[in-house]
Amino acid sequence: MTSSPGNACDDAPTSFQHFAAWLDTPLGSYVAAEEAGWFERTAADLFGYKALQLELPVIDCLKSNRMPWRALAGRSPGCQIACTPEQLPFANQTLDLIALPHVLDFCADPHQVLREAERVLLPEGRLLITGFNPWSLWGLKRLHRRTELPWQGHFLALPRLKDWLALLGLETRRGEFVCYRPPIQRNGWLEKTRFLEDAGDRWWPAAGGVYCLEVVKRVVGMRIIEPQWRRVPAATPASAAVVEKMRLQASKDRCKGL
Repeated sequence: MTSSPGNACDDAPTSFQHFAAWLDTPLGSYVAAEEAGWFERTAADLFGYKALQLELPVIDCLKSNRMPWRALAGRSPGCQIACTPEQLPFANQTLDLIALPHVLDFCADPHQVLREAERVLLPEGRLLITGFNPWSLWGLKRLHRRTELPWQGHFLALPRLKDWLALLGLETRRGEFVCYRPPIQRNGWLEKTRFLEDAGDRWWPAAGGVYCLEVVKRVVGMRIIEPQWRRVPAATPASAAVVEKMRLQASKDRCKGL
């Protein structure tokens, strides 16, 4: 990523830093690889001038994107711009793309994060969101491991999240689920259940452990201005008679000239 230099916060480790450490585990590496693939496929076709990723430097969400200005912001080490997701240091309508990898899962106020994202996005700007799906095997495990990583996250239900987005004028353009293998912290079992990726995507597509959303900011009240065409009045019978008389006179004049 390229950006102006900045300093990350020196506070105590945040929930994002703890989650980043969990991504080094076998199960976490599986999640990071699946999400990195989705971000790479999706961000490659998004164009503009300024792109921002919030938190989790271990997942390069903007790797395939070609916008000239790309930055990483947050409180984690490695972030070029120090800030919290709830308070972005950018003016209104200045960014074309924002990536939120699990930001809504581990921030203090998910709704405020979305409000800030809507504020700084340009009209037709894009928002890329990933998060844990509570209606999956991963969500069931959370019921028994709520105090452990990463199960203490918010795990927002998609209908609720889409309601929040709609209220802010943010429209879901397309979505995808990934991570259909069971949340088992063993490489051997993860390899043995690899077949569940294709089976899950085909037979129970909404049961993936992680949801991925591409969201666009729509401008309320925007309409196309059509040209003001000048209406030409239709010819009246009187004017048609005058035209015919002029045509006959022109024909007689040509005959005289011969």
